[in-house]
Amino acid sequence: MSWIDSHCHVTADRYDEDRDAVLERAFAAGVERLICVGAGYGLEANQQAIDLAERDPRVFATAGIHPHDAEVWDDAGRARVRAWLDHPRVMAVGECGLDYYYENSPREAQRRAFAEQVALARETDLPVSIHVRDRGTDAYDELLDIWRAEGRGDVDGVLHCYTHDTPFALRALDERLRVSFSGIVTFKRAADLRDVARALPLEALLVETDAPFLAPEGHRGRRNEPAWVVAVGETLAGVKQVPVEEVARTTTRNAAAFYRLPDATE
Repeated sequence: MSWIDSHCHVTADRYDEDRDAVLERAFAAGVERLICVGAGYGLEANQQAIDLAERDPRVFATAGIHPHDAEVWDDAGRARVRAWLDHPRVMAVGECGLDYYYENSPREAQRRAFAEQVALARETDLPVSIHVRDRGTDAYDELLDIWRAEGRGDVDGVLHCYTHDTPFALRALDERLRVSFSGIVTFKRAADLRDVARALPLEALLVETDAPFLAPEGHRGRRNEPAWVVAVGETLAGVKQVPVEEVARTTTRNAAAFYRLPDATE
């Protein structure tokens, strides 16, 4: 079986001591390709993701500004991201979006940064990796409003590390958005999220680790690794009552199509 970890942060400093070993464990576990997300660790982390993608053909990068860093979305930051998006190993904009749970950046700054990055995605014909989190529903509703206004029906996106409800997920599918599940779906107390996964078509789903965060059940409390994306797929197989091979095959096909990845043999 082959898998794609559709969202991880393997350039994070928590891998500095053993990054090559982490990648080899992933490949040995059947992770044929992975998406190293540049955003989330400050602006220059995007370059680190690209550097890693240049060194290993099984690694691809994204570039963008995380909502936690939205105040960095000034003229200089915008120019840096725009230049990175032209790199042949950068397959998507992001992760970007709205985070009203922590609100590390003002909401207006988050909305502006997200809107402009969606517009950049439309300009560059790239998909978008989306982060959205809230204690209520404001971030979700506002995100869809911005997505419609700036994407204009021409941009594909994925709601990474999805944790919200089924009605919103179904609305998102109507707006050219896909849904990605992380190790959270494996947690013992995540029965509601497994119900969401059960309600969605497998053809719309991706799997991810969001490593180094959110290690799946059985590894809780440890640094997450891309190799453990297999646990996410196994949980989805149980939820949907299909063979795990079907989940691996379908989510790999979905991720490869979404990110427009070259064939694994290329």
